[in-house]
Amino acid sequence: MAFKSLFIAHAPDADHEKHKSIIDTGKYKLWTFVVRSQEEAVKISKNFYEKEKIDAIILCPGFSHSDVAELFQALAGKVSVNVARGDGPSSRIAQKVIQKEFFDK
Repeated sequence: MAFKSLFIAHAPDADHEKHKSIIDTGKYKLWTFVVRSQEEAVKISKNFYEKEKIDAIILCPGFSHSDVAELFQALAGKVSVNVARGDGPSSRIAQKVIQKEFFDK
């Protein structure tokens, strides 16, 4: 039986029907989705738990603490919910590009 994970990232121009992928090594199965909103993230997460019985969700750094809590509660605490965050300098590097590309700042 494989360990099953779902990775979700945010992008303002995402189309979750189109911007997705899957990697399956046999022992590890990873689905990725890029979504526009928290609502899409919750919907996809619930769907994947129902269909695939995922073990973990990994979120991009754009998810807030309350977003993480909402996802954990939406899945009734049955799935590990994690956030991929870097150290301070790494976060500042990524933040600079995200601000420019996503928010024209």
